Amino acid sequence: MNPMELRGRWVLVTGASSGLGREMARILAVKHGANLLIVARREDRLSELKAELEQGGGVKVETCVADLSKLEDVDRVIARATEGRALYGAILNAGVTHFGPFEKLSWDAFRSMLDTNVVATVRLTTALIPHLEAEGGGLMIVSSMAGLHPVPYQSHYSATKAFLVHFGVTLWHELQGRTVSVTSYAPSGVVSEMTAGESFTPLRRWLMPVAAAAEEGVEAFRTRKYVHISGFSNRVGSVLARLLPQRLATSLVAAQYRSALKKQSTL
Repeated sequence: MNPMELRGRWVLVTGASSGLGREMARILAVKHGANLLIVARREDRLSELKAELEQGGGVKVETCVADLSKLEDVDRVIARATEGRALYGAILNAGVTHFGPFEKLSWDAFRSMLDTNVVATVRLTTALIPHLEAEGGGLMIVSSMAGLHPVPYQSHYSATKAFLVHFGVTLWHELQGRTVSVTSYAPSGVVSEMTAGESFTPLRRWLMPVAAAAEEGVEAFRTRKYVHISGFSNRVGSVLARLLPQRLATSLVAAQYRSALKKQSTL
């Protein structure tokens, strides 16, 4: 399929109030001239971004305040995205993470993570694909390198992101020959509010600048990539990890995270 022509077309971006989602929204509007429906929980952040992006003129930006761990909010986003507009693209970026021993994550927090990372993504994808196909557009599911390779001490998060990788990849194959694309984006950890807490301090040197990750993500979306991993070194590392026995590769990751947890306890 040809690359997406985004100028003047409507694109949905979830998780747009901060971090990767906010930066991708900026690039879509400023560099590619896309009209945006931006979604997040914090109304003030969405309003700030809307004002910033519309200041230069030439693009329309609408906001939708929603908590994607709640099914009624997900359905409201679907209605906003599809009623009264020809939706051309969707970047499903909203997500929740956790760093620490698995038993430290409460059941309620896990359910919220599962509903946000997995249930909302599947429901949005299922509802939006027919609309995107009608416009010859595309959808991108933001997973993580933690979805490609198991990450101890991020066990719940890694499992939800593995679901997203498999979901996106299988949809790519099911939709071959049709007028819609599905891209799976697997960024490494990025410098953002989601990784700004003290628990991530020992891991900060491994995090990628959010602007660079956003640029790669938008380009993968625009050019309808199959699966894209952010950063050359991360792509090389992913290949090398696959050459090792999984137990060994995962043990190396576990050692890094275990060390980070020990450093965290001394902060």
